[in-house]
Amino acid sequence: MSTTTIELNEKAYRQLLGRTLPHVIRTEEEYERLTNELVRLDERENPSPEEKELAELLTVLIDEYEERRYPIRKASPQQTLQHLMEARQLTQKDLWKVFGSKGVTSEVFHGKRSISKAQARKLAEFFHVNVELFI
Repeated sequence: MSTTTIELNEKAYRQLLGRTLPHVIRTEEEYERLTNELVRLDERENPSPEEKELAELLTVLIDEYEERRYPIRKASPQQTLQHLMEARQLTQKDLWKVFGSKGVTSEVFHGKRSISKAQARKLAEFFHVNVELFI
């Protein structure tokens, strides 16, 4: 988050705000209207500082609406493991050394056993990802 102060032409910004009327988005129609306005601003060749500020405000409003309206559930550690394995075309056999045995690997992969913190660290190191994905 930037702490830089932006010099805005108050009159120009007030006119943009008056034309756009940005506010907390509550309906799909408001969402579409403000999204279209953001697209229009983003397509500008050389946007003014006021237009850039309005675009940032609209982005915050749109993001907040999307998070409320279309929440993304966090993947479980097992789902994350399965996704990473699929993306890298790995099999359970490729993880035997990480888990220490064929049986434990199978149980974790099928959700019959939770991933321990020690296993999470080893998986994070193996996949070069953040350990939080497996906890």
